[in-house]
Formats: sequence, structure tokens, C-alpha cells
Amino acid sequence: MARDRHQSNDYTGPLRRLLTAVLVVILAVVFILWRIDSPRVERFRAQVTDRLVPNLDWAMAPVTGAVNLLRDFQSYQRLSEQNGELRSELRRMQTWKEAALQLEQENARLLDLNNVRLDPRLTYVTGVVLADSGSPFRQSVLLNVGARDGLIEGWATMDGIGLVGRISGVGENTARVILLTDASSRIPVVIQPSGQRAIVVGDNSSAPPVDFLENPEQVRPGDRVISSGDGGVFPEGLLIGQIAADPGGRLRVRLAADYERLEFLRVLRHHGTDAVVSNPSVISNQREEVEGPLPTDADAPAETE
Repeated sequence: MARDRHQSNDYTGPLRRLLTAVLVVILAVVFILWRIDSPRVERFRAQVTDRLVPNLDWAMAPVTGAVNLLRDFQSYQRLSEQNGELRSELRRMQTWKEAALQLEQENARLLDLNNVRLDPRLTYVTGVVLADSGSPFRQSVLLNVGARDGLIEGWATMDGIGLVGRISGVGENTARVILLTDASSRIPVVIQPSGQRAIVVGDNSSAPPVDFLENPEQVRPGDRVISSGDGGVFPEGLLIGQIAADPGGRLRVRLAADYERLEFLRVLRHHGTDAVVSNPSVISNQREEVEGPLPTDADAPAETE
């Protein structure tokens, strides 16, 4: 057995040396060929390169794939970071958008209030709607103005266009407004251009009916409905809405005020019309100015016997 191992070592050593020498010679020849500056050698090198380099693409595929995978991973990581930043910016922009819409709506309400043309003798107080009744059987809202602002029960309230209701219940800092649609609301009105007088009766619907109309034939859908001022509760000439007919043929009022978005209300200071008082002293003073002083007993002629 020892002899066999010795014989194998005798063959392996010379074979390794021979292979190493052949490899060195090949590398030396390749080096010399690549260093020779000759047109023929240059053509030979080009032919060798054309034959060997394209066939080595399969060997470079794993390296190329690994490099591309690393680049794609870095690109995906940057895209993920940018996506997160864009999402956060979008959330911030949505917040600003909601705030801008609310400010735009609030500005529109205030502009509507400023555009209302009222009697110069009427002054007003603007209040913010805090809450509504939340009941289908009672139509009312709560304002943030009250007795401290000089409010009195019965005063009319308007939004940017038309009449909304009247004050019914005044606290120190708040006031309750009964809307025209409430079942307890009764408003004397004038229908233009016919001049017909009627009463708008609330029935808890968005379009209250018109009752006590003298001549319905003179009223057409689209006619304007304004307050008549009868009774001295509401000022005269406040816009309420337009006449409309329901499917049953009953005349109703399409209200001008936007009851779906009541945010600001204008409370009109209206103390009613001056009442005529029959004062006897005033009448006697007027008679004295016209007829002169009344005769007294001293001025009467003496009786003759």
C-alpha cells in the first residue's frame, strides 16, 4: 500500500508542474499578442474578441442581475419615502381645503346679509345659529344673542335673502327663533302683483300653505310673497318667498330663506307702529286754539228781572 501511494505522488507532481508551465506559456503568449502593435495582430485580437466576448454574457448575467436588483431596491425605497411624504401633504391639504370651504361658506352668508336691502329706519343685530330643535314637530333654532343685546320677543329674523321667523323666548345670552315652518306660526302677507292679502300658515313642512286668500284666481305660481305688516308684529315689505302649487292644487309658499344652511340670522329691531291715543287734553287744547277760550260765569250777561 505504501508503494502505491508513492507511485501516485511520483505521477501527480510532474503533471502539476507540466500544467503550470503550459498555463504560464499560454498567458505569456496572450500577453505578447496583446502587446504587439501590428495591424495583423490587431485584426486577430478583434476576431478573438468578437468570438469570445458575446459568448460570455451568460457568465455576467448573475452579476448584472444583482446590480439591477440593488438599483431597483434603492429606487423602490426612494419611491416609498416620496409616497409617504405625498400622503402626509395630501392630508394636510385636505384639512386646509375643508377650512377654506367653511370660510368660503361663512363669507358667503355674511355677504348675503350685507346685500339685504332693509328699511333705513330698521336696525338689526346679527347672531350665530347655535343649534336647532332637532324635532319634526317643532321648528326652531337657538341664537347666541339675547337680552344683553336688547332683543325683545316678537322681533323678525332674516337670513341673507328672506324672512326666517320671529323671536320667541329671550334669555340673557341666547334667544329662541320660531321658524315660519313651525305649526304655531301665522304670518299675514301680501301677494304681489295682485295685492291679495292672506296668511302663511306653518305646517312643519318646507313649503307652508297659504290660507284665507280672498281671490285665488288672481294668484299665479311665481308671485312674490312679502310681509304685510298687519298686526304690527313684522315690518312691512320683508320677502318671504314665491307662490307654488302642490300636486293637490293647494297654494303654498316656496320660502326664499335657505333653511338647510342657517348659520347667521339678522334680528330686526322693530318696536311696532306708533299707536294713536285719544288724549282729552290734546283735543281740548286743539279746540281752544280754533274756537278760543270757553266763556266763564263772570262773562255771562246779567239776567234782567
